[in-house]
Amino acid sequence: MIKNRRTIAGIGLSAFVCLSSVLFGIGPAATGPAFSDKELMDGFERTVFGLEYHTWSWQPHIVKKYTAPVRFYVHNHARRKRTRDVHRFLRSLPGKIRGLKIKIVKRPEDANFKIYVVDRTQYQNVVRQSVYNNPKAQTPGHCLVRVLSDRRGISSSAAVIVSDEGEFLFKRCLVEEILQGLGPMNDDPRLSHSVFNDRSRHSRFTQFDRYILNMLYHPSVRPGMSKRQAKKILPSVTSEVRRYVR
Repeated sequence: MIKNRRTIAGIGLSAFVCLSSVLFGIGPAATGPAFSDKELMDGFERTVFGLEYHTWSWQPHIVKKYTAPVRFYVHNHARRKRTRDVHRFLRSLPGKIRGLKIKIVKRPEDANFKIYVVDRTQYQNVVRQSVYNNPKAQTPGHCLVRVLSDRRGISSSAAVIVSDEGEFLFKRCLVEEILQGLGPMNDDPRLSHSVFNDRSRHSRFTQFDRYILNMLYHPSVRPGMSKRQAKKILPSVTSEVRRYVR
């Protein structure tokens, strides 16, 4: 999946944006081999610390994660009703990411993570009006997630997922944008077993990515940590996470 990124720094708060376009025609790759500690820690650093960001702001290079329960609300604007599919994926997350607490709320005003399922013709308007609140905002990419975060953690996320351009795109965007909205915002082409990769064909929550998210939501990994601080604890975190990720 190809992503362009921009970081908008505010007063103590940064907005992180991922825009996506997808390589079509090939299904998900086969399950890969077991991963070494080095591979997992390298994957964590590449996805969590945003090595492809080019910005004067320091905030892309710190840990971003939710510390409060993630409260999801799904806006289904698309012709096809996708809410049940999205809810099914959301409800699977706590069983795959230890330490993550979620709730699907009934009112959008109660949500801190909003998901907009749209048809392609609706994409531009929804991104501009509902995500940016800016009628002139650029809207490239096949799908998008925006994250508001500071040293205390993520305060809100908003993902826009296209429904009507094939099942592969829908599933790929559903998995990647929601997972990135939880904190690992970067892509890297060297991560062949990950959905966080411009060139990968994955459309599922891979085992490699379950390791990354479990490492991120381990209680020892705190929002605002630098890469140097995280390096000191990643070996013990990786060892512990191995005991429950399958």
